[in-house]
Amino acid sequence: MSDPRTTPTAPAATAGEGTPGVEAFGYRQELKRSLSFTDLLVYGLVFMVPIAPFGIFGSVFQASGGMIALAYAVGGLAMAFTAASYSQMSRAFPMAGSVYTYAGRGIAQPVGFLAGWMILLDYVLVPGLLYLIAGFAMNAIVSSIPVWAWVVGFVLLNTVVNYFGIEFTARVNKIMLVAELVVLAVFLVIGVIALARGEGNGSGGLTPIYNSDTFSFSLVFGAVSIAVLSFLGFDGISTLAEENRDSARSIGKSMIAALALAGTLFIVQTWIAALLVPNPDGLIADGDPGGTAFYDAAEAASGHWLYVVTAVATAIAWGFANSLVAQAATSRLLFAMARDRQLPSFLATIHPTRRVPVNATFLVAAVSLVLGIYMSNRDDGISLMSTLVNFGALCAFMLLHVSVVVHYLVRQRSRDWWRHLVVPVIGFAILAYVVVNAQVAAQRLGFVWLGIGIVLLVFLVATGRKPELAEEAA
Repeated sequence: MSDPRTTPTAPAATAGEGTPGVEAFGYRQELKRSLSFTDLLVYGLVFMVPIAPFGIFGSVFQASGGMIALAYAVGGLAMAFTAASYSQMSRAFPMAGSVYTYAGRGIAQPVGFLAGWMILLDYVLVPGLLYLIAGFAMNAIVSSIPVWAWVVGFVLLNTVVNYFGIEFTARVNKIMLVAELVVLAVFLVIGVIALARGEGNGSGGLTPIYNSDTFSFSLVFGAVSIAVLSFLGFDGISTLAEENRDSARSIGKSMIAALALAGTLFIVQTWIAALLVPNPDGLIADGDPGGTAFYDAAEAASGHWLYVVTAVATAIAWGFANSLVAQAATSRLLFAMARDRQLPSFLATIHPTRRVPVNATFLVAAVSLVLGIYMSNRDDGISLMSTLVNFGALCAFMLLHVSVVVHYLVRQRSRDWWRHLVVPVIGFAILAYVVVNAQVAAQRLGFVWLGIGIVLLVFLVATGRKPELAEEAA
């Protein structure tokens, strides 16, 4: 009989209807199972932020040569293939850890460690990036308070909310999602009315999706390497697998549903904003160092009041709602890796009553605080952190696609060629092309991070701590 460590099978033990329990994979159920499909869907939407393009609009607009809607459409397509692979692996291994768990059990434990290490670059950096964007947004309104001070305030607020547990976080998420959708609806209605009246920059209705003067594949995919930041939240749903009270299918379904809804909103809002930008040629040539390009477009549609509303909404969405769930997801990834002895054991500590990974939550807060304050003093802080965060995530997603092929096609001998071969291969190819066309600085720093991970892996093996996942039940 095959060794279950190398040939995983679906265990019989369940945590819900048709869902294997973590006990079947050699773990104890420590996190509280309380989240429904709706909770997961809301979590994913809040993590992605329905108004995510507000904060990075100028960077993506410049990188895409004005074809920002096309960049988001291509990014959504790339993430759709990735979501499909996540859906498959979350059904096979319904536990915390995201791609770390999937690659580790789907391919091999050392590969899982490297996948977890690369996505740590995303998860650990992204809360700091969110706080930074929120700080700039608030500073654009209240310039007397420096960016770093706003960062400190947001970090402290979110740490307190996450400390009170995942159910409290879920309730806050729903309130924040409604507020973001209201602001987005206001902008879309006013923007459409303004364009119908003949206002806007007169660049032509189709230029946000295609401009023959600037189009090139490398240009578009380079912009996608920044735009995918807005989509990354969908994968955070998988980190809550051990807190999902329904079947494992809910994880995959909620990821795909969240991605589809958010992607549609991203394309529509960036299309309208691109037609309202006061000086599109200047934005492409000079960039958006102050991060106010979207707010300027809103002001062009209806005056300064909409500038303020969209800026405040961005600050709250990125600095509170999105970073709240990002901090929760990151803490659970650290918890999963520490539980498998790949990170210090104190990160696997669960609060006895609140049932949250408390030490991991505090560590994420500390790292976010340091990064947010440091990057607030750099003109390219948002752009650099965005591409670096995306680089780590995309590399990890590539390993996710490989794990689908290895686990299902090679080990399980599946003949579902579409879901277990075609989809992951296409997804891998798209992501690889995006990584190749990413900013050189992000590539260099990303490969340095990978090199550190490889050195750490060698050290773990040399000191007798080779990556080992808990044994599955017989």
